Amino acid sequence: MVRALEAQYGTHATVDALRHAAAAIRSAIADGDRSLASEAAVATRLESDAASALGRTFRASLEPVINATGVIVHTNLGRAPLADVAVERVTAVARGYASLEYDVARGARGRRDVHAEALLCRLTGADAAVVVNNNAAATMIVLAALAAGREVIVSRGELVEIGGGFRIPEVMAQSGAVLREVGTTNKTRASDYAAAIGERTALILRVHPSNFKIEGFTARPALSELVAIGRKFNIPVAEDLGSGLLSIVTSRTSDTLQPDARQTSARLLAAEPVVGDSVAAGVDVCCFSGDKLLGGPQAGIVVGRSDLLARIRTHPLMRALRVDKMTYAALEATLAEYAAGRASTTVPVQRMVTMTADEIRTRADALAAAIRSLPGWRAELLDGASAVGGGSAPGVELPTSLVAIEKIGFTPDALEQRLRRLTPPVIARIERDRLVLDLRTVPPNQDPQLLALVGTIEGA
Repeated sequence: MVRALEAQYGTHATVDALRHAAAAIRSAIADGDRSLASEAAVATRLESDAASALGRTFRASLEPVINATGVIVHTNLGRAPLADVAVERVTAVARGYASLEYDVARGARGRRDVHAEALLCRLTGADAAVVVNNNAAATMIVLAALAAGREVIVSRGELVEIGGGFRIPEVMAQSGAVLREVGTTNKTRASDYAAAIGERTALILRVHPSNFKIEGFTARPALSELVAIGRKFNIPVAEDLGSGLLSIVTSRTSDTLQPDARQTSARLLAAEPVVGDSVAAGVDVCCFSGDKLLGGPQAGIVVGRSDLLARIRTHPLMRALRVDKMTYAALEATLAEYAAGRASTTVPVQRMVTMTADEIRTRADALAAAIRSLPGWRAELLDGASAVGGGSAPGVELPTSLVAIEKIGFTPDALEQRLRRLTPPVIARIERDRLVLDLRTVPPNQDPQLLALVGTIEGA
């Protein structure tokens, strides 16, 4: 067994683990542990303890999980799962060398910031595009390149905080731009922006409040009004769109849109602006995420006017915020699916959003029946709602069918913990004191694996 450990973990790590295990065994013998009275028992314990220690040390902290929560863009679970074509493209690029900063046609050094630009311009209608490592970085470099040392006008109702405690005012401070607040939390008018413009004004910034909603006595100027003000005073208008919705979410069948899919699309679009619409409205710079509704890798994407994008791509922060070859590979492959009109079928986030309640019910019914056939298990279907997640489309609920499961001898909390200890872990949710599985976020080809994993849970 020691030879096997050495082959798997290496000589140095194996010897180190054996030494620590031996020290623990000597201490146990000194304390009178009678289970170690024979040489064979000592040898068995030594090998077992060393193997356990090596397994813990070398186990990857980042591991695949089955997401049965029903939250599509789950920030804690890695946000958007990649399309198969994106995974294949990443694998092909990562296995060897790639033309990251090499112009194959000229046989000379090239630029990495041109990758994905042609597809992004085609899909959004923008003149130019550049990619950084996330949308917070995109916002920061826009502000740093276009407004450092000068004022940026922002509505008080848009001074949002995103996940992890990052706040727009703090991002702005780090960029070197000066915040100029206008309006109130619930009401800001176009005239407020116009009145705030002065000699130090560099930019008007509009921030989409993607992770909350303000309802009731509210007012917010139309994007066209801000663009008109910007042009009147020759001030660029930038928009942080957050989630990156590239196109209308449609059914996976090209001929018809099923009723609940149509309703879902309408509600989603009511909450989330489409990037191309902002560009068409005349916004000078837009930034958005690549790994939310777009369904690609973690990235921050900036599109807009060529002259402004030139200042952004040459800013010193660009080197610190740039992305690597694997991000570009995944992003280009994902964008190509949109350009080819296949995204609603091939991009997992799009597919999950458009999945109908009837489709989920058919799978949920089959899973519940199979779980009920296992000794000591109960399962039933409940009507429920999935969420888009990731700070996208707040308040939008997607109708779904939940599989509520129970195991004799387990509380819901204990069963939820046991599911998380499986390999791979199954992440579920507790709703109204019931442990439920939402198959909207479980790929259909994982249904058999999910059933098999549930079946491995034995008595409490």
